[in-house]
Amino acid sequence: MEKVAFIINPFSAKKNYQPFLEELRKKVDRPSYYISDSIAGTDEFIRERFDKVDIFVAIGGDGTISTVARNLINTDKILAIFPAGSGNGFSNETRFNKNLDELLEKIRAKSFRKIDTFTVNDKLSINVSGTGFDGKVVKEFEKTSRGFKNYIKVSLKTFFNYKPIKVKFFDEAYQQYNGKYLMLNIANTRQFGNNAYIAPNASKSDGLVDMVLVKKFPLTYSALFAFRMFTKRLKDDEYVTYLPVSEISFKVNTKNWHLDGEFNKIKSPIHVKVLPASLNILV
Repeated sequence: MEKVAFIINPFSAKKNYQPFLEELRKKVDRPSYYISDSIAGTDEFIRERFDKVDIFVAIGGDGTISTVARNLINTDKILAIFPAGSGNGFSNETRFNKNLDELLEKIRAKSFRKIDTFTVNDKLSINVSGTGFDGKVVKEFEKTSRGFKNYIKVSLKTFFNYKPIKVKFFDEAYQQYNGKYLMLNIANTRQFGNNAYIAPNASKSDGLVDMVLVKKFPLTYSALFAFRMFTKRLKDDEYVTYLPVSEISFKVNTKNWHLDGEFNKIKSPIHVKVLPASLNILV
C-alpha cells in the first residue's frame, strides 16, 4: 500500500490513537503515516508525498478531515476517513466507520465519487459551517474535554444567555430574510455530527448548499426542535428557513464562526461559494 498515506490527529478521540496504529501496523506492511502536530505539519506531509500517494486517509474528526481535504481540492487525489472525532458528522455522511478491515478493503478497490465543497471567505468547508449560537457553542465546547454530554451542557448554558445575530443580505432576492437569528448555518451535508440533522434534505453533490436560518425560539419549542433535528424532520416553519444557494453574500454582526466544528474568526462581509464536484471521496 505504498500509494496510501495515513494522517493521524493525536488529539482526536480523547488522544487514544495507539490502538488504531497498532492494528494498522499488523494489517499493513510498513504503512506510511504521520502523527500530526500542527495544520502546517499536515500540509507539509501531504505536499512532500503528493506525487507518490493516491489516497490520503484522515484519522480524526471533521476538523482533521477538512485540513486534509483542502490539500486535495480539484486534484485527482482521493480522500478516505477513519472517524476518530467527537461528532464525526462528515464521516457519518460519507459512510466511513471504525472498521479498519472495511476501510482497507475500500482502499484496495479504489472506487471514488466526486462531491461538492464550499468556501466561507475563501476558507474551505466540507460539512457544515455556521455562525451565531452554534459558533459560540463550538468556542465554549473547545474549552471542555468534548464528548456529547459536554456538547449538550454547553448548548443549554449558551442558549439562555445568547443574543441573536443580525444578518443583512446584499442580493435583493434575499433581502426579505434580513433580520435577527439565533444561528445561521451553511450545510453541504445533512448533519453537524452525532446524528443532529440540521439540513435533512442537503445533498453533497447537487452544486448547492442549504443555508439554514433559525430564529430565536421560545423554550416551549426547544424540545420539538431537538426532536425534529435528531429524527431528520427539521423543515421550514415560523422559526426555521432553508435557502438552497450556490453562492451568496451577506453581512453579520459577529466574527465568531465554526468551520466543520472548528472555531474560526471571520470578518464580514461574508461570501459563500460552492465548489461543485471538487473533492474525490473513497466509496
